[in-house]
Amino acid sequence: MTDSASTAPAHPGLPATGRSTAELLADLAALRAADLPTRGRRTTAYVYDSGRPEVRAAAEQAYLAMLEVNGLDPTAFPSVVALERQVVGATAARLGGDDATPGIFTSGGTESILLAVKAARDARPDLTDPELVIPATAHAAFHKAGAYLGVRVVSTPVDPAGFRADPDAMAAACTDRTVLVVASAPSYAHGVIDPVAEIAADAARRGIPCHVDACVGGWLLPWLADAGAPVPAFDLSVPGVTSLSCDLHKFGYAPKGASVLLFRDEAMRLRAYYACAVWPGYTVVNPTVQSSKGAGPLAGAWATMQALGEDGYRELGRAALAATARVVEGVKAIEGLTVLGSPDATLVALGTDADLDLFALADESRARGFFLQPQLSVDGLPANLHLTLTGVSAEGVEDLLAVLAESADAVRPLGPPRPPADIVALLEQVDLTELDNATFAALLPAAGIDLSSADGPARMAPVNRLLDALPPTVRELIATRFLSALYSPHLGG
Repeated sequence: MTDSASTAPAHPGLPATGRSTAELLADLAALRAADLPTRGRRTTAYVYDSGRPEVRAAAEQAYLAMLEVNGLDPTAFPSVVALERQVVGATAARLGGDDATPGIFTSGGTESILLAVKAARDARPDLTDPELVIPATAHAAFHKAGAYLGVRVVSTPVDPAGFRADPDAMAAACTDRTVLVVASAPSYAHGVIDPVAEIAADAARRGIPCHVDACVGGWLLPWLADAGAPVPAFDLSVPGVTSLSCDLHKFGYAPKGASVLLFRDEAMRLRAYYACAVWPGYTVVNPTVQSSKGAGPLAGAWATMQALGEDGYRELGRAALAATARVVEGVKAIEGLTVLGSPDATLVALGTDADLDLFALADESRARGFFLQPQLSVDGLPANLHLTLTGVSAEGVEDLLAVLAESADAVRPLGPPRPPADIVALLEQVDLTELDNATFAALLPAAGIDLSSADGPARMAPVNRLLDALPPTVRELIATRFLSALYSPHLGG
């Protein structure tokens, strides 16, 4: 009898015979043709480029050198302990701590935030209904942590003009069930630093831990302060701050998968850990959500920090600060475009007047070579376009401003954005949870989404207008179903 498995045709994910490295790299290059560029100065979200090839080379080689090292058991691979001590210690030293400050190296800001919330929750085992108090501008990772860990998220309004957290509103939201309060330094959406000292002081008076989400700005703000920027105190030096998260794969310019979570004391770090001995295998002790984990990101972060050094980071900080100041000033000359709030970091949110279609502006800018990240309106906060300006942005800031002006001129005759009222009404009535992927995908062309295109939709303005007109809960359902359809092989291109 013939084994049916041996006669089945090979799947492209696993060919019948092995292929050469050259072929594989050629395939990867073809697949990446539609990706946003990860180097240079034209992708203003998602990627962080130091612009220094020698630094990237050091990180790449260090990453590959540790590719097969498993961080699951540091007693088997003591190099992991040595590297983590250096990376965590260097991060703590710049953020109000020292070599004795306890910390954890994680895979990214979301994991750092999950662990911070877990530690705070586990510090109150007496509560069956713990709560987390955040400003409305806090990162979505806190909502994710609440959903994963069974912690109710209480969102509080922010200053509608400056977009900073309101300490009084946060204090009023705290109850005897609050296990953690949160401040951002800065918030991702608007690049402004919350009043950390006030929020932390009130939390301390109530005996509540305070976490500072410095994922995007933690490794940037100290260098901006060195460059003369007025950076308010936000780190572990602030009384009442009990934990802080800082991503090194952002303004630390390390390869993706690198974040540090710092704690004021060892007891809180221990609560972030997980241990299990009630099975017949090896005793599990995990400082992170992951168990087995490659040491490549840790080595890449270590090598990047070593290759750049203080002088390198200080120079990159000065360049990013100069680029931000030029963008803020240059936008003033573009009719219908404005900077929302007063950025404390090198993150800028661009708003438009009622007659300029923000989402069409993003499409026009992308067609001209610059990617700007659309951010939708929520809780009275206006939709905007996000720009993250890094150490290489100064080289292209005049090109960016020229593209913004050209794009604004191109879309101004279109008038104000007009979401499709009929589709909005339909989506508010349809139970999206009851649709299978094929049925959901059949609705997408009406919104301008073509899953059959390998390059993705060329114009996202119709999609963003539609989503912006829908309630956040409906947006979440649509985004979830879209992702599910996108990864369905029979529906994609």
